[in-house]
Amino acid sequence: MSISVDASLEKQIEKTAKEYGISKSAIVKEALRRYFLQQSFENLRERLIPYAEKAGYFTDEDIFNDPDIS
Repeated sequence: MSISVDASLEKQIEKTAKEYGISKSAIVKEALRRYFLQQSFENLRERLIPYAEKAGYFTDEDIFNDPDIS
């Protein structure tokens, strides 16, 4: 597989690879892994929002401030 990125992103990848002593491929793999995890989380959150709102939770703070949730 090959990908194309703009020059500024390529410079960031190269700088990070050098700074941490890892390959550019490792950086891109980790970025993709995190992207897919984030997408999965956001998808799940979207599906759960109606249930949370029905239970009276409209913000993250509502959940964190609920004394019945530990």
